[in-house]
Amino acid sequence: MTRPMNVRARSSLGLMAATIVTAPLPAQDANINIRADSVETLFRAKDFEILDWMDTRFEGDRTQRVVLGFEDNTKALAKWALAPPEGIGVFNNQPRYEIAAYEFQKLFLDEPEYVVPPTVARCVSVERYREMQHWTDATFSGTESVLVVLQYWLWNVTSDDVWDKDRFEGDTVYARHFANLNLFTFLIRHSDANQGNVLISSISSNPRVFAVDNGVAFSRREESDRGTKWRRLTVKRLPRKAVDRLRALTREDLDRRLSVVAQFQLVGDQLVPVTPTGPIEASGGMRRRQDVVQLGLTDYEIGQIWGRIQKVLDEVDEGKIALF
Repeated sequence: MTRPMNVRARSSLGLMAATIVTAPLPAQDANINIRADSVETLFRAKDFEILDWMDTRFEGDRTQRVVLGFEDNTKALAKWALAPPEGIGVFNNQPRYEIAAYEFQKLFLDEPEYVVPPTVARCVSVERYREMQHWTDATFSGTESVLVVLQYWLWNVTSDDVWDKDRFEGDTVYARHFANLNLFTFLIRHSDANQGNVLISSISSNPRVFAVDNGVAFSRREESDRGTKWRRLTVKRLPRKAVDRLRALTREDLDRRLSVVAQFQLVGDQLVPVTPTGPIEASGGMRRRQDVVQLGLTDYEIGQIWGRIQKVLDEVDEGKIALF
């Protein structure tokens, strides 16, 4: 159960961010300094207190940057995004897409190459949510739970010069990271080129590239008025390791990973996380049956990813895309 926010601390986010403590967990790198599986465990189920809270871009924004304090004294920055009613959003507020994007990358990228920071679904009680921020109703009818998406907040990143053609040709490390990102955004059909949705590490020796907002993806219909450049495969060279892993995948692998990316069980009036089972149905992405709530991709959406994977492999086999 989350505890209420210390409202008086809201103005101290900069100071708090400078004193984040992550010593109990293995450090990874300068961008994600807590191991991904540890972040998932903390964000999904561990008791936390919100130590600070600030709108991400402007007052009243739909997302916030929060400092979470856990019982083992670990502190972590996170993006906090309130889900829409019944978990079904319009345009870019699609919790299931954000979580599916994080889970999908695991099928062909190793953790040091992840292009999406840890992203999970979390339910908090209506009472606690109202104490922490603003008045809100339960996300799902018949419950007293509010669904939010928590995403690890990256360190040492910028939105400047994410794509640099000359650097791609001359810097192998940058080329590998950017190619993995572009491969990922093509496969999920990322359709929102809004400034800040894609970031690059400011650490030149390890220029990781990240997609941090994946709410406009997977769908054939929706796209941003800021452009759709990330859904195109710009590069003509891809890392052999990532392509080999894609080649080894089956459609069933995609189904197992993506058909249910989060599941909750109603206990009393609260939704609690449980291990995902098979999909209640394949045609809908937000599913509700009695006391079970599921988030996942539809059979159609998974089929579209599978088709794009085959397109990449065909172009590799035809020599249109080189490997390195």
